[in-house]
Amino acid sequence: MKLTKRSLFGAAALALGIAGFSGAASAQQRVTINIASSHPTANIWVWAMKNVFQPEVDRILKEGGNKYAINWREAYGGTLYKFTDTRAAVADGIADIGMVGTVWEGAAMPLQNVTYFAPFATDNHEMLIEIFDKLTAEVPELKKGWDSQNMVYLSSLITDSYDVYANFPIASMADLQNKRINAPGTSANWLQGTGSTPVDGALTTYYTNIQTGVTQGALSFASGIQPTRVYEVAPHLTRVGIGAMYFGGVAANKAFFAKLPKEVQDAVIAAGKATSKKHGQYVTERSTAALKEMQAAGLKVADLPEAEKAKWVKNLPNIVEPWLKANGDAAKTVLKAYFKELRARGAKPLRNWDEGL
Repeated sequence: MKLTKRSLFGAAALALGIAGFSGAASAQQRVTINIASSHPTANIWVWAMKNVFQPEVDRILKEGGNKYAINWREAYGGTLYKFTDTRAAVADGIADIGMVGTVWEGAAMPLQNVTYFAPFATDNHEMLIEIFDKLTAEVPELKKGWDSQNMVYLSSLITDSYDVYANFPIASMADLQNKRINAPGTSANWLQGTGSTPVDGALTTYYTNIQTGVTQGALSFASGIQPTRVYEVAPHLTRVGIGAMYFGGVAANKAFFAKLPKEVQDAVIAAGKATSKKHGQYVTERSTAALKEMQAAGLKVADLPEAEKAKWVKNLPNIVEPWLKANGDAAKTVLKAYFKELRARGAKPLRNWDEGL
């Protein structure tokens, strides 16, 4: 989808300008950066943009001689673009720097969705951030995925581990038979072979879906379920260990980035790395606190028995194969690199999705 400033802002907003540099009478120069997201700053993917990335850029520039200062124009919470347009908004320069959910960009950026085609790999989301910061810098196929979309990659975004939140307890795979479970996008693949039916949706729809009987549960993660209060209508959490997922990244419009002074470019890159690390730590804090808060409110938590979990994993068809066929050697390279990094860090995936490559 091609976005334009005029279509989103209208003529009046366009007249204000999107990004630019304003000279000042003093030695300090001010640089205007539009920073945006489809989600509010309370969201785990956006919190670090506001609370880490922006102040870190400011700090680096100040301590580096104070030659430049940023005039931040914030457009968080979907005021510039919705979740369906995160890639297009940054690629087309509607936002200078923004949250990009590659999970919604399976056609344009398929390689970035590798974790969604290789579930049950790791529930360590902080490890996942380390891996994708490294892979995006070192694996040409992943780097190209951003570069070809007119974006400069700055920081990795992840989820904590996906599990099942439902209005019924799950002690065995048999309990999932004939149940309808919200499983958005690619995550619908994770229910193949379970006897349940995936129903598309989002965190904003799960509560009503379950409350009205459209579904009986949802595949999701604690840091997303708690603020949307889905646990009120789905008071049973069964930890199945589908794992943490790489969701996308914070990125800059490439043309905008190229025009930035070198000192500002360096500050933006360095701040992106700091944002990755703090994002992981924040998700750990938030998911831990969310689980405690939900349990205090009545959420019942149980672990799916290991034997039953093994059945789930074994009964899954080779869901990565269609993705590999569709994306060729590049997908094989990315999958192998991902699993190599997992094992190098001591992770033990419950299924070797890279087997035979």
